[in-house]
Amino acid sequence: MPRLLVPAYFHPEADPASWAVLRAAAPRLTAVVINPASGPGPAPDPAYATVRAGLSATRVLGYVDTDYGRRPHAEVVAEIARHREWYAVDGVFLDQTPDGSAALAHYARLTVAARSLGAAYVALNPGLPPDPAYLDVADLVVTFEGPWSAYAARPADAGTHLVHAAPPHAAVHGYATPGTLPNPWAVLGPLDAVADAPDRTAG
Repeated sequence: MPRLLVPAYFHPEADPASWAVLRAAAPRLTAVVINPASGPGPAPDPAYATVRAGLSATRVLGYVDTDYGRRPHAEVVAEIARHREWYAVDGVFLDQTPDGSAALAHYARLTVAARSLGAAYVALNPGLPPDPAYLDVADLVVTFEGPWSAYAARPADAGTHLVHAAPPHAAVHGYATPGTLPNPWAVLGPLDAVADAPDRTAG
């Protein structure tokens, strides 16, 4: 069965049908990323606490924007802590990760801090193949994020891919959605037509 990373950037009250699909598909997902307000938000959102409780059959990761290493360590760690406290997430999805080695130490420290807070699973999203050392820092690294028009012509790699503006039944090594910018991940894509990279921590 495919194992998929799904960025679920749609509010539970705005799209309860998509959350029902995620609950049903949970056993074959690598993780679902929740994103209440471009991060955990300023206060707990009860709707996310409810949907998180219904996803016990998969990992739930909290979204944190790292601004390509420009956000201070303490700010990022504080958001990870809020995700853990408010939504009991299993891990963290560190978005806007740089691909070069200059920031590697910063992300290694963030990973250690996340794990010390109980976020056992760490995903990084540079959106393109990064310095190989990042693959040793995190449990999962997104090596492509972009539209189908760019994905279809790119060289293959074994990373995890997030593809938007995808046609029906697109052959993607990861997760695909028909959604488009500015927030393509607000539209749930089909969960039976895509395949994820091997999950190094799956039992």
